[in-house]
Amino acid sequence: MTKNLLEQLREMTVVVADTGDIQAIEKFTPRDATTNPSLITAAAKMPEYQEIVDQTLLQAKKDAGAGASKTQIVSLAFDRLAVAFGLKILQIIPGRVSTEVDARLSYDTEATITKARELIAQYKAAGIGTERVLIKIASTWEGIKAAEILEKEGIHCNLTLLFGLHQAIACAEAGITLISPFVGRILDWYKKETGRDSYPSAEDPGVLSVTTIYNYYKKFGYTTEVMGASFRNIGEITELAGSDLLTISPGLLGELQATIGELPRKLDPAKAATLDIEKISIDKATFDKMHAADRMAYDKLDEGIKGFTKALEELETLLAERLARLEVVASH
Repeated sequence: MTKNLLEQLREMTVVVADTGDIQAIEKFTPRDATTNPSLITAAAKMPEYQEIVDQTLLQAKKDAGAGASKTQIVSLAFDRLAVAFGLKILQIIPGRVSTEVDARLSYDTEATITKARELIAQYKAAGIGTERVLIKIASTWEGIKAAEILEKEGIHCNLTLLFGLHQAIACAEAGITLISPFVGRILDWYKKETGRDSYPSAEDPGVLSVTTIYNYYKKFGYTTEVMGASFRNIGEITELAGSDLLTISPGLLGELQATIGELPRKLDPAKAATLDIEKISIDKATFDKMHAADRMAYDKLDEGIKGFTKALEELETLLAERLARLEVVASH
């Protein structure tokens, strides 16, 4: 009997759940899970996770001390909430959770390093070792340099908002553990740019981008793992079968599970080794030049950082409102 697509995909690729929804993670039993500011903000709004939010706020209020302002309490809680969700997720999955550094620090190497160390310290305080956490950082030059230093300290990183080959090569040369090239967001850009409403999966610009990166890594023996992310349909996923990892939303995991059919392997290290690929060395000048020349990567990185920043600001507002409500309850 033919297996469903999800079962077949698991035989060649590590399947990761792209969500902050703990119930969805329990349902699909992925090895790893990834979160981002938008996903954490969405989860924080769900009634079933109100308790996590409230506990985090109350603990932050206690730890901030009697004289702390609302802003200080919210800031402390905000930092801890992603870790609180991460700890819940780690109770379910056998592998790693990705927790994101504040996107507003994306162009500040030092601040990114400091924030990453703080997140790891929170996980360590809860008894979780570095082997189970990936620190997510945007793939700016400054972010990649921060991750290079963190990796040398044994803090593993997942470089996100990755759209161009120049970003991928810089990550590989910096010895990063894992990258998350964004498939669907690349497709979105091309659809808007060309006015086309769809692409066949094999010609999907996001699929082609990840395929190029995967083949480059395998051809030159880089150990950095490729984890395709941000999918719009299951065709994009099946075209990348064989990638090291794929992080997939619960909706698309459900669709893969419900679909019966053959799933051929598309990405293969042995095949990549035979390809004629030119090796490129990346320094800051080359990175900046390639980034400026790649309008899609330039636009989407900027847009992605702004989008995550907006989600973070929304989360801060949500926490401030929730704190005010908790204080009213406590005063009665």
